Amino acid sequence: MQFSKKRNTTRWVIITASFFIISLILWNTYTFFQIFKNEERLKMNLWANAQKTLKTAGENTDVELPLLIFSNNTSIPIILTEHDSIINTVNIDEEIIKNTDKAADFLSDLKSENDPIVIEYVPGKFQKLYYGNSALLNKLKYYPIALLLIIFLFVALVYNFYKSTRIATQNKLWAGMAKETAHQIGTPLSSLIGWVELLKTENIDKNTTAEIEKDIERLQTITDRFSKIGSEPVLEKKDIIEETLQSYNYLQSRFSKQIEFTFEGPKMPLYVMLNPILHSWTIENLVKNAIDAMKGRGKLSIKIEQDNEIVKINITDSGNGIQKKQFKTIFEPGFTTKKRGWGLGLSLTKRIVEEYHKGSIKVLNSEIGKGTTMQLSFKKTS
Repeated sequence: MQFSKKRNTTRWVIITASFFIISLILWNTYTFFQIFKNEERLKMNLWANAQKTLKTAGENTDVELPLLIFSNNTSIPIILTEHDSIINTVNIDEEIIKNTDKAADFLSDLKSENDPIVIEYVPGKFQKLYYGNSALLNKLKYYPIALLLIIFLFVALVYNFYKSTRIATQNKLWAGMAKETAHQIGTPLSSLIGWVELLKTENIDKNTTAEIEKDIERLQTITDRFSKIGSEPVLEKKDIIEETLQSYNYLQSRFSKQIEFTFEGPKMPLYVMLNPILHSWTIENLVKNAIDAMKGRGKLSIKIEQDNEIVKINITDSGNGIQKKQFKTIFEPGFTTKKRGWGLGLSLTKRIVEEYHKGSIKVLNSEIGKGTTMQLSFKKTS
């Protein structure tokens, strides 16, 4: 607990320090921008005074300094107007100047960037100098945006790494718990097998011991399932119709007679590379979810069909249905509509189908109050 508190404190210290550093960089960038903007304003005032000097120059006026000021401006765009007419331009593309509409639009842009400098070259006669930001100033203006983008990408990278690490840790934890569960179930299961053998010697009804043996075999299957979590399962070439039918028959015999079960599939075998134990787990999860959705009463059908080289299994119920916005959400770990449960069934099913069997699972269709069809797809093997 103490370690967790220290880790949270350290995390908040890092977040606060990062926020402070970002704020400091942005503030300094803004300050530099204003300094450069004021310096360019000062240059334009000098340019305006040079223009005034040339406008009023006589034969004995020294124009060397004004001309030097003009020549030094190679980056700031300028439009000089008199009586709202453009009389001079500097650092502006000729194509813009020749086009009246483009020139008017460009002048409008300059007006929005900076206030004009008014030049009174003789009493009562004025010119206006409009200027824009230099290329350097424009780059500086977009620097904070680029900086924020880099920071955002860095944060996203760190978050993705943190999330991946956390998921990997959780997967290891679940795998460890599953293997431990399988180990713990194994001991009483061995005792049950011994008790069944003892019952057989006591002239107990054979049907009774046969049903007990079926349940013990099922427990062994469940134990085997949990022991396989976290390790790569071995895939075998199996008839998916036969494997699905085995699970179907077992589940049909164990659930209420108020559930109307139906099974439909091709008469010829369809071979798929799969792990029988994990495939059985997949069918069981989907059937149990369907029965829960119907609240233990309704119609449930399993239909297997072939579409070119793809084998599809449709599991249809007459339950409450699923909202369209939840079609993908239901496969996320922790999602559940039940009062009890951890919401791991469909998440685990998706992992078995897609990661282990290289197939796919999806909600084929669903209507609220009418039911849902879940579809499994596997690649057929020759």
